[in-house]
Amino acid sequence: MGAVAHGGHCVARLDGRVVFVRHALPGEQVRARITEGGEGARYLRADAIEVLQPSADRVRPPCPSAGPGRCGGCDWQHATPDAQRALKAVVVREQLHRLAAMDVEVTVEALPGPADGLGWRTRVQHGVDAQGRLGYRRHRSHEVLAVAECRICHPDLVQVGHLAQPWPRVSRVDVAAAPTTGERIVVVTPAPGASRRAALPDLDASVAVTDPDDVTGPLTRVRGRTWLRETVVVGDWRRDFRVTGAGFWQVHPAAAETFVAAVLEQLAPRPGESALDLYSGVGLFAAALADRVGPTGSVAAVEGDVRAVADARRNLHDLPGVRLHRGAVARLLDEALAGLPGGQADIVVLDPPRAGAGRAVVERLCAAGPRAISYVACDPAALARDIAIAGEHGYRLAALRAFDAFPMTHHVECVALLIPLG
Repeated sequence: MGAVAHGGHCVARLDGRVVFVRHALPGEQVRARITEGGEGARYLRADAIEVLQPSADRVRPPCPSAGPGRCGGCDWQHATPDAQRALKAVVVREQLHRLAAMDVEVTVEALPGPADGLGWRTRVQHGVDAQGRLGYRRHRSHEVLAVAECRICHPDLVQVGHLAQPWPRVSRVDVAAAPTTGERIVVVTPAPGASRRAALPDLDASVAVTDPDDVTGPLTRVRGRTWLRETVVVGDWRRDFRVTGAGFWQVHPAAAETFVAAVLEQLAPRPGESALDLYSGVGLFAAALADRVGPTGSVAAVEGDVRAVADARRNLHDLPGVRLHRGAVARLLDEALAGLPGGQADIVVLDPPRAGAGRAVVERLCAAGPRAISYVACDPAALARDIAIAGEHGYRLAALRAFDAFPMTHHVECVALLIPLG
């Protein structure tokens, strides 16, 4: 078996074609079953169904749902936590080399929490099978695999008890927990044609229902509240954030505080500076920036999700120096810059979704000339591509930290500092 590849695979070759093999580790000899790709395909996908010569890093997966043909959520349960982080470091280095022509030394840092990589996930999305049982999608499939437990879920999430309940006439169940406050919520999406007022299980959590025809619209409260309160503490800075339903928030309990601390360290905001927070969500980075730039500074935040912006307005209402812009970043970036003193930003937080910021946003941002950009990335390939674009327009990578915010999976979070050349 060859090197690790981005996406939770290892690379092998068959008759001159690349084969991306799951459930294997570099250096192993395995027997693999082809799962995708025909005779004319450029590459093939496969599962390692038998390990003939195991790696020293191989362990027995802690979850019975992990393995070929089973749950698609975890990629590396068959590797030690140390080996997982080493594999992710290789992937980040390889993407930077391949897409940005850079050779960067990368170490993936563990976040505070259980050393075994279990019990960390605070937000999950469940599919529902034909028998009304909750589960997860099989890898690269719409088929739901019913599960009785999920070993990476945080104990506060397990306490909800949702996996033990039947969910008839439901198409999706989202569950979120806020360990810092002890709050939990279940958001139910009824099946098409099902009533939004149908009886739901009695769970140890708030319960809300979405409109299946408008899943981004207002939630209907069934019990408790329609939102969670998350608390973030970084040094002597402490703030509560409202997050509606199962809206976006970092899923590892230590991630929000870790990333805020990393961004503030990279940008070193100064009192009176102007800042941009792009893809700002419920206002986590905007609030931290506003605290550092102080009452004489300004922050412009741009976010397209309607619920997130509504939450941000509540979360940031006491910070007069913050201005929110609702809409696509590519469309509103000029507007956000125009609202800052002198039409310029001194510092920028860029926290895009998995697809990355893209050429139009990166080029416009570089043209604005900030002294520093802190890029928070959940996909190393998109990050490397955008770093290469920034390099074309006068910015270079000055620092990079990588974090194992998603143990047992192939995902890795990076925080990269870009500064002007020279």
